[in-house]
Amino acid sequence: MRVGVFTALLAKFNLDQVLEKLKGLGIATVELGTGNYPGDPHCKLEMLKNKAALKEFQAKLADNGISISALSCHGNPLHPDPKIAKANQDVSKQTILLAEKLGVPVVIDFSGCPGDSDKAKYPNWVTCPWPPEYLDVLKWQWDKKVTPYWTQRAKFAADHGIKIAIEMHPGFVVYSPESMLRLREIAGPSIGCNYDPSH
Repeated sequence: MRVGVFTALLAKFNLDQVLEKLKGLGIATVELGTGNYPGDPHCKLEMLKNKAALKEFQAKLADNGISISALSCHGNPLHPDPKIAKANQDVSKQTILLAEKLGVPVVIDFSGCPGDSDKAKYPNWVTCPWPPEYLDVLKWQWDKKVTPYWTQRAKFAADHGIKIAIEMHPGFVVYSPESMLRLREIAGPSIGCNYDPSH
C-alpha cells in the first residue's frame, strides 16, 4: 500500500519544504492542487506554457523520489454565476492538460452544483424529494446543467487519456454513491469516484 499526502494541507510551506518533510516521513506520493478550492501552492498551471518550468518541476519530484497520484482542481463548474463557473471550468480543463503532460492518470474534482434556474445567484443543493417542486429543480439541474457539462468534460478527459475522480461531498449534486453512479451512467467510464471517508 502506498501512503500519499494531499499537499493543499501544507500550503504554508513551499514545494521544497513539503518534499523534505514528506521524505522524512517516508512518504513518496502526493496529490497536488492546481487551483479552485485547493489553490495551487505547489503546482502551477502556468507550466503548460513554460517547458523549462515543467522540466524543472518534474526533475525536482524525480530527484526526491516523489510520484504524483493525482492533480486536484475541486471546484464548482456548475455555479450559477457564469464568471465563477467559467473560471472553475477553465482550471479543470487546464488541469487535465497538465496531467496529460505529467503522465498523471487522474484529476480530482467536485461535480458542482447549479442554482434553481438560469436566473439564480447561488447554488441550490436539493436533497429532499418533497414538496414536489424540489424534484422539479433537481430534474432541471441534471437535464440542463449536469448532463451537458459532464458529458462534454468526460469526453475531453478521455480524449487526453485522463480519468476524473469525483469527490462525493455535501453541497454538490454528487454527494452519495447513488448520485455518483447516476453521473457515471450519464458521462461514461472516464468518470469515477475519489473516495473520501471523512464524509
